[in-house]
Amino acid sequence: MPELPEVEALVAFLRENAVGRVLTRADLASVQAIKTFDPPLSSLGGLEITGASRHGKFLDLDVSGVHLVVHLARAGWLHWRTGLPPAPPKPGKGPLALRVHLAPLDPDPPAPGFDLTEQGTRKGLAVYVVRSPSEVPGIARLGPDALEVDREGLAALMGSRSGQLKGALTDQTLIAGIGNAYSDEILHAARLSPFKMADKLTEDELVRLFDAMRATLADALERQRGQKAATMKGEKRSGLQVHARTGLPCPVCGDTVREVSFADTSLQYCPTCQTGGKALADRRMSKLLR
Repeated sequence: MPELPEVEALVAFLRENAVGRVLTRADLASVQAIKTFDPPLSSLGGLEITGASRHGKFLDLDVSGVHLVVHLARAGWLHWRTGLPPAPPKPGKGPLALRVHLAPLDPDPPAPGFDLTEQGTRKGLAVYVVRSPSEVPGIARLGPDALEVDREGLAALMGSRSGQLKGALTDQTLIAGIGNAYSDEILHAARLSPFKMADKLTEDELVRLFDAMRATLADALERQRGQKAATMKGEKRSGLQVHARTGLPCPVCGDTVREVSFADTSLQYCPTCQTGGKALADRRMSKLLR
């Protein structure tokens, strides 16, 4: 899933490549992706893209005061195209959700643009056309951005949460921008169990958590800086220490990275670094290590 660093990098990429261009038309290929009807998607045609920004994991293109907001969900991505076919795409079950055509800067085509795609059968990519980003329910519910939370703010947020630390970090209403991958990375760097209770952290653990959150996100942002949209996913994977590395040695201590699986997701951790050498029970509804 694209998280704060990747969406921030996409915003920077679009500022450089799309802002200042006219959006000539937007072709919807997946009807279920569009979540709004007023203003219509067609109202964007002929308007200039005047800005790009991020709200948590939401991507926001300001199109002359009308906002094209996208949540890429688990398997969505933005693919920049130097030339797009003129014929509208046929709606279907393929990965294409939305195709956005931009006017060329030079007099002659090809005209650039981008595709929003989503792999897999479970479709969660969402597109909104709104007059204000606050009209998007997910944005209206966002907690403070992870890059803007200070140490005292993080302590207050964790103290208000009675659930497990992994869930607290990925709850967008509590703190915005961190998903499954970077929460695993942050907890590994902080040497904390993903199932420790968020409101039971000691002062030292809170300091470690804050420092790890800042360092992990800053490092990911630095790696993504200057990347093209096509290379961002690979750059993310290359920097991961434990997430998606089940069975491989921990790069810090050499212990084997373990996994806990749930209904539709999983987490990875290092027993030596995070749980005192104990393995977390890998079965749903088990009593897990605190």
